[in-house]
Amino acid sequence: MIPSAPQKGRGTVHNPHNRFAPRLSVVEDDGWHQEVPPTQGTEVRIETAKTIISRNTSPDLPFDRSINPYRGCEHGCIYCYARPSHAYWDLSPGLDFETKLIAKTNAADVLEQQLSKPGYVCAPINLGSNTDPYQPIEREQQLTRRLLEVLLRYRHPVTIVTKGSLVLRDLDLLAELASQRLAQVMISLTTLDDELKRTLEPRAAAPKARLRAIRVLREAGVPVGVLCSPMIPMINDSELEHLLEAAREAGAQSAAYMLLRLPLEVAPLFEQWLHDHYPQRATHVLSLIRQSRGGELYDSRFGARMRGEGVFAELLAQRFAKAARRLGFEGREQMRLDCSAFCPPGGQMALF
Repeated sequence: MIPSAPQKGRGTVHNPHNRFAPRLSVVEDDGWHQEVPPTQGTEVRIETAKTIISRNTSPDLPFDRSINPYRGCEHGCIYCYARPSHAYWDLSPGLDFETKLIAKTNAADVLEQQLSKPGYVCAPINLGSNTDPYQPIEREQQLTRRLLEVLLRYRHPVTIVTKGSLVLRDLDLLAELASQRLAQVMISLTTLDDELKRTLEPRAAAPKARLRAIRVLREAGVPVGVLCSPMIPMINDSELEHLLEAAREAGAQSAAYMLLRLPLEVAPLFEQWLHDHYPQRATHVLSLIRQSRGGELYDSRFGARMRGEGVFAELLAQRFAKAARRLGFEGREQMRLDCSAFCPPGGQMALF
């Protein structure tokens, strides 16, 4: 693939060291389907992060801190709720989000500095809360692997959410973390239909590759679960039980789901995708979404944004609960990680 000439994103015009540099995108055998136009290569800008751990107080999330080594995501999932964050950098939440990426190359060094601070209190850190830590660019940058190396050295618990089969590259680190009750992985599984995946998540791993990742992780002793997200009315919601069954058969121990979220610029992008790929049912899909979101396409309220409200949302919740019980999925409380082992290198010597 021939990349386009280097381009500057607005906001970097006066900073030549932060210009986007082109890179080649390579089709891998993990189901990553290359659909970026042939003249549009992925471009990467380097960011020197001052801090790397983000904090949240959301009651909807099972963690209060996270790390995102990348801004933007090559997977190109049309529904991605992180797309609007690219506008902060004066880049479009559309194609720019997929092709103009920002890599925090000093992430591991900054993490080590933050974990070494005297007042740091240990709690699980999540990788993948905003953009995927195992998107294709990770093959070259290896930022996620370096972060895991730091976390292992400090014996710090970590949870990972990904739809990238590249997670298996770090099986050695994850297995060692898991042996000390310091790691858990959630594989995002949206559909078992390759054609739907191709249009919905064009450069993410294929469904079979994600199921294989679940199987291999479990065989290596890594606690692994499945995240059926997002559930989209009249698009993939009919697959919910099949997704859970396939994941359970592959070895998944826990399960969760989320209803489609369409904040800010994501809504018009998703609407256009609907009309392009499902023109005859687009109106019905959007109607069901509005019925689940108080008449709007998005509801940002805590307690409602992940699950929705109304008849459709309630039925989806009942279906998930029934299937999860039938398949014997464990609850999150049964997969808690160990925070007591946290020990910065040299920390014991500081006591003498």
